[in-house]
Amino acid sequence: MTTTDTQIKNIIEESLTKATSYQEYRTLVKNLVAEGKSTGETQTEALSNYSMLNDKRMKRLDKTTKLTEEAVAEIKAYNGNVTWLVLTESWCGDAAQTMPVINKVAELNDNITFKVVLRDENEALMNEFLTNGGKSIPKLIAIDNASGNVLGDWGPRPTIATQMVNDYKAEHGKLTPEFKQDLQVWYNKDKGQNTVADLLQLV
Repeated sequence: MTTTDTQIKNIIEESLTKATSYQEYRTLVKNLVAEGKSTGETQTEALSNYSMLNDKRMKRLDKTTKLTEEAVAEIKAYNGNVTWLVLTESWCGDAAQTMPVINKVAELNDNITFKVVLRDENEALMNEFLTNGGKSIPKLIAIDNASGNVLGDWGPRPTIATQMVNDYKAEHGKLTPEFKQDLQVWYNKDKGQNTVADLLQLV
């Protein structure tokens, strides 16, 4: 059964009542990490370790992410009025690499409001924006503020990283720890530029 546009709008509205700003999300993660916890109902040592690593990663990227002059000009010229609602959890490595970049882009234009919700607390919303049937995060949903319509979505990875993952899965069947390490190396080299390029497609 497909969800109607009206139902999707209602689900989004419901999730927006629980949404926080990026800064509030960063504070939440920092506080959870200090307690040895992660977001989400499931608490394991592995998830809290990933969250700790991601908190450091986001802290670094918040400081170091730079956008090209062309990208800045294009973002500033955008005159729509949107909310970028992102589904995430603190343990997600891809989210840690891309959320600081999304924030940098959104900060450049008052017409873009960046809001964050946790995946496990917003199952109805997540189920409307699956990737190949999976609850992959981060997932950005671009919402027109005037009509409430969904203008597009993005995630869970930038296009080049997505291609790398798909190619590796096709050849090896699943992602290995070694591949995940290679993916982090790619993210570090890319410095958020592929994410910015993808986001420019939404504006």
